[in-house]
Amino acid sequence: MADSLPRWLEALKGASEAPDKPPMEPAIPYDLTSPAKPATIAPQRARGAAFLSVRPRDGRSVIGDLSMSGSSKLLFPQGRGTMLDAVYLNSSGGVTGGDDLSLGADVLPGGALRMTTQAAERIYRAAPGAPGRVVTRLTAAADAQLIWLPQETILFDGAALDRSLSIDLARGARLLASEVLIFGREAMGERVRSLHLRDRIDLRIGDAHVFADRLRLNGDAARILDCRGTASGMIAVASVLCAAPGVASRLDALRAGLPETAGASALHDDLVFMRLLAPDGFELRRSLVPLLTDLAGTALPRPWML
Repeated sequence: MADSLPRWLEALKGASEAPDKPPMEPAIPYDLTSPAKPATIAPQRARGAAFLSVRPRDGRSVIGDLSMSGSSKLLFPQGRGTMLDAVYLNSSGGVTGGDDLSLGADVLPGGALRMTTQAAERIYRAAPGAPGRVVTRLTAAADAQLIWLPQETILFDGAALDRSLSIDLARGARLLASEVLIFGREAMGERVRSLHLRDRIDLRIGDAHVFADRLRLNGDAARILDCRGTASGMIAVASVLCAAPGVASRLDALRAGLPETAGASALHDDLVFMRLLAPDGFELRRSLVPLLTDLAGTALPRPWML
């Protein structure tokens, strides 16, 4: 064993001096004066699109066409009535700058659709750049019924959102639609001091553009909402549209059930618009849930009850 050690060392030395092995390059010295810049990685953005059509079959409303991609999902809880229930889900968990989500629904003649969201949508702080974009397009043919009742949209400090809701009804279609905005969570002590919000609601009946609502809020949302001319300190806002034959005849009864921080107007005999304000989301629901239940003539979608 002793005489084998020199031969092992001799072989190792010969291998290190082999003429075909390139010489080792000297190490590059570390220069503290010019640190290497980290590679720039583009942030991930949520993309999603979903479309649903609804048609009647054997006395019930069923899925006609369905498509989903990205983070936009549709779920269909089993219902007991003739109306089709659909639940929209944004699987990315919220919306931030640069996200792009779209949803479309088409109710064919004689069909009935009741659609909501799985939970409140959260609009998170956005880095400088493009805002989050959410586009919803809904249509209903003659003798069709459409109920659009998404849960609240909660806006966090620093959020940036460009959102639109476009509804097209044929004459004779029925509609109940609600949208709720909450500017920070009062129970968490949140104040929205920086916000970029552009929100649009459009309703067309037949060939007529009968309703357009525009909201643009940039800057210190808490300060703006504190003003008497805007919300007098209220941070929860609901907009409700109801299109049904003769619904304006119920205007006095609807007003009687609203809190002092709400109002209702009849745009014509078959169309009523309501706006509700509240100091937080809980107080808003106390007024909104009975109102929507009354107008829908049926229980609200199951996610509202959770």
